[in-house]
Amino acid sequence: MKKLAIFSTLCISALAWAQGIKFEDGNFASILAKAKKENKLIFIDAYASWCGPCKLMVKNIFPLKTVGDYYNSHFINAKIDMEKGEGIDLAKKYNVKAFPTYLFIDGNGETVHRTLGYVEENDFIQFAKDAEDPSKRLTALKQKFENGEKDPEFLKNLAGLTLYNDSEFAGKVLTRYFQQKPTLDQEDVQMLTIGTQNTESSLYKIFQDKKAEIIKLIPEEKYEQINKNIKLNTVAQKAYNADTKTWNESLFMADAQKFLSKEEAEKIFKRMKANRALKNKDIPTYEKLVLELYKDYSSASSGELNSLAWNFFENVSNKASLEKAVAWAQESVKKDESFANTDTLANLYNKIGDKKNAKIWAEKSIELAKSSGQDSSDTEKLLKSL
Repeated sequence: MKKLAIFSTLCISALAWAQGIKFEDGNFASILAKAKKENKLIFIDAYASWCGPCKLMVKNIFPLKTVGDYYNSHFINAKIDMEKGEGIDLAKKYNVKAFPTYLFIDGNGETVHRTLGYVEENDFIQFAKDAEDPSKRLTALKQKFENGEKDPEFLKNLAGLTLYNDSEFAGKVLTRYFQQKPTLDQEDVQMLTIGTQNTESSLYKIFQDKKAEIIKLIPEEKYEQINKNIKLNTVAQKAYNADTKTWNESLFMADAQKFLSKEEAEKIFKRMKANRALKNKDIPTYEKLVLELYKDYSSASSGELNSLAWNFFENVSNKASLEKAVAWAQESVKKDESFANTDTLANLYNKIGDKKNAKIWAEKSIELAKSSGQDSSDTEKLLKSL
């Protein structure tokens, strides 16, 4: 079904809690006007409906009295789905690329601070205090970096705040961090691999130079796979024109075949085209390419099949294609039954009009969710509608 705290773990109309954060109703313009009138910052929970950590924040952190007391008295609070309605444009404006992202915005609509990920109670309150302290805001931290700050902990924290929304700046921070780091740990390797966007990045040279040290912490085959992904990302960046939303297939194939077989390059190119089509909401192209790619899905993982099936549920209307998605979901459940893929199966059955099977799998999903401590509220709503 539904598809990271920083590095390691990285929902819905406005909600109001009796003791927790009280989120505003209304559009962004009205929230902005209220913030300006009351001379307060806006706190935005920028979320996506499929995001697990987003839902855990709703369940575990937002309802807390301590959190509500601070946020309600200091901010105008808003929850905005970044993939629906005006959230789509806001995600572009504020460069939201990972969920949950927390934005602190002034009455003029300017970002003064931001962070992301699942955050425990005390840290979540501290983030809010930092947003109100000009010396601790992201803009101040960036200036401190530009002034030459070299403290490793400072650099690591700043990289974490910027890695998912300002990769170019984060790359500069991480380059300084790694240049003075004598040995690497697991978190360093994770930061390095996430931060290395292409082979032209200064971080890529560090990734290559420190190979012997890195493969002491991760298997060499994993290192090579990461290296291949970085190369592919570089090729894709050159071959895709974001302005015209078109691909230069000959360029992609020529560069990719320098380190891949022709067959592998063709398959990866088709997969990239499909992913980009979905992102661009070109559903007919996405649907066609995925059906071609997964004629034989026997080797696909449970998670991969579940993700495909859910994407079809959310975006595809052709019944024959949806029945194919049902088959993917069934195979996902067969390989590794979970509350997520049983929910996907229930939703797909409901969409093709099979209420009986939808009810069976919704009940199963709720049972699995409760036994594993997961949120089953969406599935319960589905069950009540059947």
